[in-house]
Amino acid sequence: MKFIILVVLLVSSMIANAQNYVADTKKTAHMIQANLALDAELQGIAHDASYPLASLSVLAVRGGKVVYQQQFGHRFIDEVTLANNKPANADTLYRIASISKLVTTLGVMKLMEDGQLKLDTDISDYLGYKLRNPNFPDAQITLRMLLSHTSSLRDDAGYFWGEKIQLKDVLIPGGALYDKGNMWSKNAGPGAIFSYANLPWGVVAGVMERVSGERFDRLMARLILQPMNLHGGFSPADMPIADWQNIATLYRKRSEVNGKEIWQPNGPWVAQVDDYSRAAPVSRAGPDYVVGSNGTLFSPQGGIRLSAFDLGKLMLMLINDGSHDGKRILKKATVEMMLREQWRANGKNDEANDEGGKHMFNAWGLGNQHFLDKSGVNSGDRLVETGGVTGVGHLGDAWGLNSAFVFNRANKSGVIFLAGGPGFNPETTKGKYSALYRYEEQILDALFRRAAVGKVK
Repeated sequence: MKFIILVVLLVSSMIANAQNYVADTKKTAHMIQANLALDAELQGIAHDASYPLASLSVLAVRGGKVVYQQQFGHRFIDEVTLANNKPANADTLYRIASISKLVTTLGVMKLMEDGQLKLDTDISDYLGYKLRNPNFPDAQITLRMLLSHTSSLRDDAGYFWGEKIQLKDVLIPGGALYDKGNMWSKNAGPGAIFSYANLPWGVVAGVMERVSGERFDRLMARLILQPMNLHGGFSPADMPIADWQNIATLYRKRSEVNGKEIWQPNGPWVAQVDDYSRAAPVSRAGPDYVVGSNGTLFSPQGGIRLSAFDLGKLMLMLINDGSHDGKRILKKATVEMMLREQWRANGKNDEANDEGGKHMFNAWGLGNQHFLDKSGVNSGDRLVETGGVTGVGHLGDAWGLNSAFVFNRANKSGVIFLAGGPGFNPETTKGKYSALYRYEEQILDALFRRAAVGKVK
């Protein structure tokens, strides 16, 4: 009797294992088929004869795991000797533009955990000089305001200066570079109105340098990049040769003639930034740089170089409540604080959507955009054509590169794309259902629909 029972159990187990094998095989086959379809769709977008991209690197997360990553095009293009072209690969680094703001915020949050910074302290206490919008002299400015674009600082007077410049000479009335004070809003004081800007991040980086005593790029490496084993950083000159030689040159088929932008779709790819084919990168900071004097130096708002693969690690760390490969990078409460909504558009509290009625920004956390699925022709923050997908993250747009880093903690999904520059004027391809360019919509829709979320609506 016992023998019969054992035989029955053994046969049952064999049947169950066979069924699981068949199910797993079908699942694997389906995934391979889906990835091949996604390969083809993205290949078609990147190599469209009328709307080509220099390169494209993408990654998708589903259920808390990377389920897709791929690269298209070239990280370096030699118009003279095509044999010298270098294809983009999984480790290719990109200057990810404004996604850098989200990464910089991770460093801020780490300094907060270490007790060196507080969100609602007057930043004058950190900078060593009193910083006020002169049009609203009684209103303090805080890190919370800087990180949520409500500080009343604007980009109208610029947002980058070389190492010999002290940022206080730009920001304080009477300073050598203050001029007309166009960096300060005249209509709304600190905390009153959202207005997307880059300059606040130079101030943030200056605060970080002051409290740590470290150069911003090296501080970020110590706080975030090294603990997570990420390649890249804010200073290509400090990277290993293998890393900086794998940085994607950003291109456009565009030149400037007498200050006028000329697009030549049938012309050559024109390098915009990060062309290290003839000379190695040089540090922006010399030996005389005074830490804390000029936080704009390493472009904390847009200058980090990272791969889509390593950005995926950052995304999974945030999805997993601050943990990465069993190591605690940030506390769960810190991640929740960073991603918590700080501002939402109500029609009266922002200047971000005035230009052309794009309504790209509808809600914001600390260094991250909240995508609310608002939609219109060339307007809104919708991520997929059929709607129904929301998330948090950041977009990037600089030097021809366009990028996106968007995820949803609830369902542990997300997508990343880094496009190395268009061979066409993207302004001629407006969004069909969002404020993004049409090719950005196509990339995001394909990644979410085929990989990160699957069928939506």
